[in-house]
Amino acid sequence: MRVLNFTIIKITLCLIIGIAIGYLVNIPIATSLYITFSLLVLLFISFFVARNQFIKTIWFGVLTFLVMISVGVLTTNFHNQKNFLNHYTHQISLEKDSVKTIIFRIREVLKPGNYYDKYVIDLLDVDGSKVIGKSLLNIEKDSLNSTLKVDAIFITKSDFKDLIHPLNPSQFDYKNYLEKKYIYYQLFISNASLFQISSNTHTLFGIANNLREFITKKLDSHNFKPDELAIINALLLGQRQDISEEVYTSYTNAGAIHILAVSGLHVGIILIILSVVFKPLERFKHGKFFKTILLVLILWCFALVAGLSASVTRAVTMFSIVVIALNLKRPTNIYNTLAISMFVILLFKPLFLFDVGFQLSYLAVFAIVAIDPFLYKLWQPKNYIVDKFWHTFTITVSAQFGIIPVSLYYFHQFPGLFFISNLVIIPILGLILGLGILIILLAVLNILPNTLAYGYGYIIDLMNKFVGWVSRQESFLFKDISFSLLYVLVSYFLIVTFIRFIVKRNYRTLRLFLISILVFQLIFIYSEFTKPSEEFIVFHKSRFSLLGNTLNNKIVVASDFDSLTELNNSIIKDYMVGNNLKWITKKEIQSIYQLKDKKILIIDSLGIYNIKSFNPDYILLRQSPKINLNRLIDLLQPKQIIADGSNYKSYSERWETICYKRKTPFHSTNKKGAFIINY
Repeated sequence: MRVLNFTIIKITLCLIIGIAIGYLVNIPIATSLYITFSLLVLLFISFFVARNQFIKTIWFGVLTFLVMISVGVLTTNFHNQKNFLNHYTHQISLEKDSVKTIIFRIREVLKPGNYYDKYVIDLLDVDGSKVIGKSLLNIEKDSLNSTLKVDAIFITKSDFKDLIHPLNPSQFDYKNYLEKKYIYYQLFISNASLFQISSNTHTLFGIANNLREFITKKLDSHNFKPDELAIINALLLGQRQDISEEVYTSYTNAGAIHILAVSGLHVGIILIILSVVFKPLERFKHGKFFKTILLVLILWCFALVAGLSASVTRAVTMFSIVVIALNLKRPTNIYNTLAISMFVILLFKPLFLFDVGFQLSYLAVFAIVAIDPFLYKLWQPKNYIVDKFWHTFTITVSAQFGIIPVSLYYFHQFPGLFFISNLVIIPILGLILGLGILIILLAVLNILPNTLAYGYGYIIDLMNKFVGWVSRQESFLFKDISFSLLYVLVSYFLIVTFIRFIVKRNYRTLRLFLISILVFQLIFIYSEFTKPSEEFIVFHKSRFSLLGNTLNNKIVVASDFDSLTELNNSIIKDYMVGNNLKWITKKEIQSIYQLKDKKILIIDSLGIYNIKSFNPDYILLRQSPKINLNRLIDLLQPKQIIADGSNYKSYSERWETICYKRKTPFHSTNKKGAFIINY
């Protein structure tokens, strides 16, 4: 089957291209609107000309694809509220101590950090001006104050802080992640500075949150353990904020994290249960129509309660299309269904395209649809139970073919025992979800027997223990795998050509498969040659100094940590994985580094620097040395001065002021992140 022969798939691909262009290229909204309108006019003209002449022309198809690309750009611009004049970014000044009077509504409760409770808020008013837009709210943790409720409206005085890019190379870019959710700034406040405003306004998100809290409160009264209740919330309510770090890590390492994200598997099982429950409606006149309406409404209510995440939105959209098609007695093609669901979702949520969950969800389903039928045919056991386990295994393996490259790119690890956890959990997941729905209904009606609640909690606890056991088999967990975007692209080329060769063995498919292997080898060679061969890095580490010198696939690390174990932290790991480095050694921090023709002088808390006949290119200040910086610049005349994270903030600010007056370049890792010298 040639997938690209389906028109809707071609149109969806053009929409994706347009969204990517709209995100990467700053095209004014008026310009994109004008281009889209002009192309639509040309498309209509082309259509009427072709219809009157009774001939097929290539121009109608070309214009259709151009229109969809333009629509992708336009929808990306329309959904970015920053393009509108009443967005709060046009009303604020980011000058220091620019305190604003802000009125906002709580939109979403996030997983708390170590020091702050975190929320996504909708801005309503800034200094008396009505505004729109989202921001990140950080509130100092206080055990005496409860979590703020969704839809609650508050007024406070604060200044907007810029989101910070990662201060060290190859680290997760939280700023970029938030910007894809249209969040551009953040607020830091305390509970004492918050004043609640009474309001009768209720949004769908607030109603859904109240329903979740009501259900959780009912379940709480039945003495579920914290980890059990957290898993129930994740499986049935789509909320993973309360899952402990230990449990979350266990599911990740066991290759079962997708079970905790409400997705097609969960929605499909719920749809089957609902279809059975509403089957009697088909006996009445127009009963099938009303059953379809009920199923679609309940699915979308479930999606809303689950938080409208990328995975659940994709699943509910896809199954809604399937339900409607069945009611209309129209034949459904899974590729068309997937393309239509993707098209609809991206029209309303264009930046879901860059969401990891969205990508993994669609890649897994496409892989299952394309690969599983061929894997399943390799062996067809007679025994019913064995057959079901075999089919579960082939589905799991097929899904892994689809998601492995992207998973390695984002998470840099691969759980070797993924099939074991899936073979055990997926067959009983229907029972867990069905029983979970019953548990919630009985709890809400206050008729849940404690024995049933205890039994369900015991099942969840057993699942957690099993996943924990699988995750502890560390020899089968492959970590810190360096995998670039080039590897992702060539890996999918390799997978597609391999599957095509298995399905249809001929000279043409063999040639493509061999070409893909050759391309993969070329990318591997290219990656080896583009490693940083000679690079000196001043990492940012609060209260410490951390230096790295990269030479020929090895990084020599110098720090004032107590041991190499402390040194082996995420900063160094992320750098090594990002640059595909294999070896690490430790040395003491030196006072002088000679990097070919570049010299670095390091001045620590002792403040010793009076070295005759020595003019360093760079001076690194660490551990807050008490020096006269003007005298140092006059004596040594450095090209640049660097201050790392071990210095007091007040010292760094004073040095920056002096360097600015002396027109000497200054780099503070507190503000600008790691400093890299290539030599």
